[in-house]
Parts: sequence; C-alpha cells; structure tokens
Amino acid sequence: MTTECVISVRNLEKHFNGGELKALRGVSTDVHRGEVLVVIGPSGSGKSTFLRCLNLLEMPTAGTVTFEGVNITDPKVNINVHRQKMGMVFQHFNLFPHMTVLKNMTIAPMKLLKMEREQAEQEAMRLLERVNLAERAGAYPSQLSGGQKQRIAIVRALCMKPQVMLFDEPTSALDPEMVGEVLDVMKELARTGMTMVCVTHEMGFAREVADRVIFMDEGRIVEEGTPADIFSAPKEQRTRDFLNKVL
Repeated sequence: MTTECVISVRNLEKHFNGGELKALRGVSTDVHRGEVLVVIGPSGSGKSTFLRCLNLLEMPTAGTVTFEGVNITDPKVNINVHRQKMGMVFQHFNLFPHMTVLKNMTIAPMKLLKMEREQAEQEAMRLLERVNLAERAGAYPSQLSGGQKQRIAIVRALCMKPQVMLFDEPTSALDPEMVGEVLDVMKELARTGMTMVCVTHEMGFAREVADRVIFMDEGRIVEEGTPADIFSAPKEQRTRDFLNKVL
C-alpha cells in the first residue's frame, strides 16, 4: 500500500424519497493505492449506497468523490471514462445468460478498450486459469454453480484492467459452501496489490485481509481503524454492540 490517494470522499450525502430517507450523512474517507478497505455494519447502514456512490451508480445528493485527482461528481466530467477504471462485483452475478463465459469476459474489453479479439481472449483465458475455471470458457452461465458465476464476475471485471475493484456483498447470495472459493479469489487479488473496497458480512475476511475497516451505522462512519483496532479493541459502544451480535 502507498500513501497515494486514489479515491477521496468528502461530506457525502445521499437522500431518497425527496429527502425523507437519509442513506448517507456526511461520509468522508480516503482510499489509498494498494489498500484493501472493508466496510461493515448492519443492514440499512448505508454501506452499499456508499460503495455505489464511488463510481456514481448512485448520484450523491451532496459532497464530492475525487478519483485519481478528478472530481467525478462534477456534471461536466464524462463518468464513463472513469467508471471503466473501477471494476464492480455485485451480489448477483449480472452475467449475460445468452453468452458463453468467454464472450461475457471479452465483450467489454473489445468494445470499450478496442482490444483485438485474439488479445481479449488470451487475457480472458489467463484470468480464467487464475481462478481454475479455464475449462468452463465455453459454458453458459446456467451451467455454472453460484460460486463459479461469482468467480467469473470477478475476473470479467479484471479484464478491463481496473485501477480499483469495488465489491458489494459478493458472497451474500451464495450457498455457504461456495463462499470460500469466492473469498479465496478476493484474497489472492489483495495479495497482488489491487486497490479494493469491499462491503461484506464476512468478518473473517475483514479481519484477515483488510488494511482498514470502516464500521457504518445510520449513514455515518461510526469508527474506522485496522482490523485489530476494530475487532479487538473497538472504541465505540455501537461498534461493540454490533460485533457482539455477529462474532
């Protein structure tokens, strides 16, 4: 991890229903290159909204998101150019059902990065080998297990050569026995120095892989620190109450 700031968030607000529901209430933090930032908290605390604001899948009501020195919340900025540099993995795999695994992985690099088919396919196969799924390149999503689909979703995002990977509860839709295979891919990715922001309920993953953990509740950052700080010596009573329930 370096001291170079990749994403800087300042005073982020997100309101729904004309301001009745305040999902984010003045969130500020920085993400540094090579850092694994894990966001935890109860359901409805604003974790996923925060993550989706980082690449403007949710447009913030107020505040700024600066990515690689550019204020991407400025309406004049072409967000698509910057979004290509942020890989996103959702709870549900969002694979195109009518395309093979290989086609799912090569369509975006060929269209958006103007990569030649041969180069895109070589890169896709290299990544599939990395997650032990090269033999499934010709399969369709309906022929894969949930864990396989999510591993494909991760390497599909990597095909775009992103600067940052965003994970929105990537294991929450999986059967328990498939969670480990997806977390293993994420751990391997962290070891390569990828900058990652992960919203997750997997406390073991947070403890083992995170450089920094943020605990959110009611749209605010209640506490942040190293895994040792948060899991072994949380300062805030709200953090302690949450961890007592989930650990």
